[in-house]
Amino acid sequence: MQIQKIKNRSFLFTNHIPTGWDLNVQLIMGDRNNYIIDTGLGSRNIEPVKEYIKHDSKPTIVINTHHHWDHIWGNGSFRDCIIISHKLCREMMESGWEGMIQKNMRFVEGEAELVLPNLTFDNELYFPEDNIRLIYTPGHTVDSISVLDELEQVIHVGDNVGDSMDEIIPSIYVEQDLYIQTLLKYKEMDFDTCISGHNVMLDKQVIEQILSKL
Repeated sequence: MQIQKIKNRSFLFTNHIPTGWDLNVQLIMGDRNNYIIDTGLGSRNIEPVKEYIKHDSKPTIVINTHHHWDHIWGNGSFRDCIIISHKLCREMMESGWEGMIQKNMRFVEGEAELVLPNLTFDNELYFPEDNIRLIYTPGHTVDSISVLDELEQVIHVGDNVGDSMDEIIPSIYVEQDLYIQTLLKYKEMDFDTCISGHNVMLDKQVIEQILSKL
């Protein structure tokens, strides 16, 4: 697993998995809380992130950007933590869990246990003590959210950016107009660094790139 420093308090953990694409987990070490964005493929996959903060006494808050299996299978490693998602994500995770496990079991790393988010929201959720804002941003999926670090101007958009530069437009499971609305919302936000579920670190210009191709 590769660990990259994004900015002063933010780190990117990247794992190359057998599907042929990279999988990113982001850690933000705030003043009040540590925030882990997505939990990967299971307990063994997320262990390096837990190891990184094992001597840090701050509470851990886990954020699921959407319900897809490669972003939630490590939730079981955080059963005693606050786990946040959009309300639709929790519903879709619960209803789709068995199907995702049966179809993709060969990719599980360690244990994958259904641990549902215990805090959900509709449009926005804000942690003022750490300047972390969660925003509903449907696009790749109807339950997709983004995480904006307002202090360091870094946004994590989940899979709303495609998996590679050659496939910069993601698979879209909503009406295209809804995705375009999300992209236009990104344009209005104050950030200079864009993190996604599978791609490399990018700058804000990627939003214009995607819009120009749609």
